[in-house]
Amino acid sequence: MPLPVILILRITQGVFALLVLSLSGFVAHWYNTTTTLPSPSSINFLIFGAVWSFLSLVCIQVLPRFLPRIPKAYIAAPFDITNVLFYFSGFVALAVFLQGLLFCRGDVCHAAQADVAFGAFSFLVWVATTALTLMEVFKAKRQGHAGTGAIPMMKEASA
Repeated sequence: MPLPVILILRITQGVFALLVLSLSGFVAHWYNTTTTLPSPSSINFLIFGAVWSFLSLVCIQVLPRFLPRIPKAYIAAPFDITNVLFYFSGFVALAVFLQGLLFCRGDVCHAAQADVAFGAFSFLVWVATTALTLMEVFKAKRQGHAGTGAIPMMKEASA
């Protein structure tokens, strides 16, 4: 995997996660302080998704240092896939919620609409890193884990 490309994508994921967290937090705060209704579950789910993104990025960077025998792509793939699923379900749920509103005006509505857009952008960036990571996993499997630092296959002892 080309290091500069993946590094730029990981930084972009962090920036988009921060934007989604900020926008979702603004909308949730407005709901909790201005209305008698609790914040929508789709907003709460995007907050969770952004926090999960930060935790995933930390794990993707830290775990390979503690587990050097496991290829980095094997560590990153599950985190990438779960973030793809979380952002897809989060931005679609919020878009459906906004479409069902009778009216949508003001800063809160614009923040929620921007939240949908940045959730979709986050989804696309996580799809890109998932594709790169899965290509690396399949390449490592094809090469029999050669040069990846993986645990070698054990052979049966002859009796």
